[in-house]
Amino acid sequence: MSNLSTTYYAHAIELSNAEAFESRLKALLTEEIQSLSDLEAWIQREVEFKLQVGEVMSGQMIDFYRDTMSEEKKQIHMHDQTVIQPLLLKYGSELDKKLCQSPYAAQLDTKKYGLMLKVRSTDLELFREENIPLQVREQELVARYNEIIGGLTITWNGEEKPYPYVQAQIGDPDRATREKAWRATREALKSVRSELNDMMNELVHLRHQIAVNAGFKNYAEYSFRAHNREYTIADCQEFYAAVEKHVVPVWDRLADQFKAELNVDVYRPWDTSPCTLKGAPFEAVDDLVDGVERMLRATDPFFGDKFVHMRENGLLDLESRKGKAPGGFCDFLSYSKNTFVFANFSPSWFALIALIHEMGHAVNGYLQVRDEYEWTHMRAEVAELYSHGMELLCLDKLNEFYPNEHEFRNAQREEIHRALNMLMGPLSGDMFQHWMYANPDHTPEERDAAYRDITQRFAGHPVDSTGLEDEVGIGWLDSIHFFAYPFYNIEYSISELGALQLLETYRKDPRQAIEDFKRGASADSNQTIAELYAATGVSFDFSDQSVGRTAKFVEELIESLA
Repeated sequence: MSNLSTTYYAHAIELSNAEAFESRLKALLTEEIQSLSDLEAWIQREVEFKLQVGEVMSGQMIDFYRDTMSEEKKQIHMHDQTVIQPLLLKYGSELDKKLCQSPYAAQLDTKKYGLMLKVRSTDLELFREENIPLQVREQELVARYNEIIGGLTITWNGEEKPYPYVQAQIGDPDRATREKAWRATREALKSVRSELNDMMNELVHLRHQIAVNAGFKNYAEYSFRAHNREYTIADCQEFYAAVEKHVVPVWDRLADQFKAELNVDVYRPWDTSPCTLKGAPFEAVDDLVDGVERMLRATDPFFGDKFVHMRENGLLDLESRKGKAPGGFCDFLSYSKNTFVFANFSPSWFALIALIHEMGHAVNGYLQVRDEYEWTHMRAEVAELYSHGMELLCLDKLNEFYPNEHEFRNAQREEIHRALNMLMGPLSGDMFQHWMYANPDHTPEERDAAYRDITQRFAGHPVDSTGLEDEVGIGWLDSIHFFAYPFYNIEYSISELGALQLLETYRKDPRQAIEDFKRGASADSNQTIAELYAATGVSFDFSDQSVGRTAKFVEELIESLA
């Protein structure tokens, strides 16, 4: 695995020499600015420098995620996190001050620089030097989490298999097999439970202290401010109530359909996976890639072209292997104007959907490319609209992998099942995190109980977990978001609501929906979230009325696939 290609990103700057790197930051900081044109030229140089740094740090992080067993790659990544990142935090605050307090800042064109000024003003407001070592420790714990989960294996049918391989067997059409796989993954999590609990305890207290140092009551309030959220915690709470009121009943009716399809009287935790499909839709990664290329090209030629570009330039790593970090993501390599898709999923329906999802991010990234290097801020509520949207635009092309008509309808229904789950699962994950950070001194036992109880109100509502309370309660342990990306959850639910609106348009007029997708994905990110959603032909609205309307559309769609 040590020979995995590292040529997919631009090594435009050297980070191994911290002293030389710091001198570059000092030079930017001491540069004289005596006019508006001087300020704009300085911004351009600073942006290009930060894009170079960001690309190398992203690339070296991906290198480590691709091979967490490599001590060399781990050390390079940890150098970035423990040496370079503290310098970026320290000097970043001074650079933010230089920009925001410049007498020429008020003369900048707000259409071009407005969001930059807003975000950097917030960063300046929240910066506390005493938080730097806490943030460094936070990243050390995140790296350790990836090592633990990336190295997790399970003995399956007499062979040692990576955790994701056995996880994929939970989608097996044979009920005994998927129950065996579900229980095996929970036993694997129990084997690392103690260490992961200690890590989460430390992360919660670290993050709470970061928030208190910055003048906030708790980390939830700090996080909302840091993300420059265009909605409030109270808005999220109203969203929880609307989803519980309108979406959970639709979810329960869909569960009844699946129970009938599976011919089971009791819906157990291992019955909620896409097990109505007869086995994995592909065996080899090349088969997955070939089929997804055809799906994307059939949706829009631009989508297919970009996928081929990524495939030919080493910008995809999709195979599952021991030592590879868990999950999947798309990373923007802004300096070289490329995107990289990472995934660690064994052959399964989910692996197919995850790749399409990440390609939604990738296409969004390519559509954001401008002629000159510019500062960008990809807000998660917007970015996830295009990943979820891509999944649903490809809904009618799943017959590429499921040519049998009955299987095709089941695959479409499984994707709608996933869409509803992405409305509820991340939302309940958001509730769980609000509980965690509002009660930073909670015990691991209380944490598991809170997770179990919240899950039972949403995705677990129609599921009988009798006798499995402990196993259900530890379900949060293999979610990287809780460890590495705190409060990156509600965005999935908000954006899924928009994506379902896009699907509603697509079912009436496919060409219009694809044009809306491309127009919104290429729109200037300086606009508000509401404006970007409007450019995509959907509403940034998660009120009771909006959720109810979307739930009704989904219910009708489910009935059409019965």
